[in-house]
Amino acid sequence: MVVTHSRKRIEIIVDAPLLRRVRMLADEAGITGHTLQRALGGGGEDGRWRDDRVTGGVGSKIIFSAISDEDNADKFLAILEPLLEEYGLIVTLSTVEVMRAERF
Repeated sequence: MVVTHSRKRIEIIVDAPLLRRVRMLADEAGITGHTLQRALGGGGEDGRWRDDRVTGGVGSKIIFSAISDEDNADKFLAILEPLLEEYGLIVTLSTVEVMRAERF
């Protein structure tokens, strides 16, 4: 039988120019790994948007995804909280099961 361990997955939709700051805050919270993905478009309360490379990509959005133990996830969310309204970050937190707990 496979043994799994609970961890927290944090996903943030962030404008590309703010990505460096988000990565630094993750490091500060003890989160050692993450994955980045380009967001092609989406929609929400403020309407639809799409990635527009023609204008230089300044408004391009990136999905920052990390898996962490609960303590470091809580630290990271506390550090991010002041940025939520100012930068319109979309942050989700979910519980996931991982097989190699020592990596997270």
